[in-house]
Amino acid sequence: MVKVLLSIGGASGSIYGIRLLEELLNSKVELHLIVSDGAKKILEHETKYKYNELKKKSDFYYNNNDMFAGPASGSFHLDAMVVAPCSMKTLSAIANGYGDTLTSRAASCCLKENRKLILVIRETPLDLPGIKNMLSAKQAGATILPAMPGFYHKPQKIDDLIDFVVGKSLDQLVIKHSLFKRWK
Repeated sequence: MVKVLLSIGGASGSIYGIRLLEELLNSKVELHLIVSDGAKKILEHETKYKYNELKKKSDFYYNNNDMFAGPASGSFHLDAMVVAPCSMKTLSAIANGYGDTLTSRAASCCLKENRKLILVIRETPLDLPGIKNMLSAKQAGATILPAMPGFYHKPQKIDDLIDFVVGKSLDQLVIKHSLFKRWK
């Protein structure tokens, strides 16, 4: 079974992480979950979801401050990790090898073990340090997937825009989906 660690970060756009969680559960992966302290507040502000609801849906849940949790070690087997949304703070920590949280430490483990790491960046406009951090993370092996929806599939509602970004994340995980109509 494919094992995916999803970290819902403390940037606006927690709905990306929530929708990805739902799709990963539908895909029958073994889902490991981290929800940052900032994300716990943001998801309740931006969505109808509650932190405890998300926690119960995952196969395994970890506190972002628990540096003794399995994902803090490269010997803990994961197939992939997604940070959605990924704040500029978390991006900076990952890009610079600063493992101050379980999310940034687990991401470093993915990079050093050559495992798939997807960062769904949610910030605009970008400053130069953010651009440099994206470059550093990419050079280290991460996939940089900004939350930038396409429009060729003719979205009709906000959910269509969210599903486009979530679908692109699933594409990177090589998980089949029908969240948006592909270009012909």
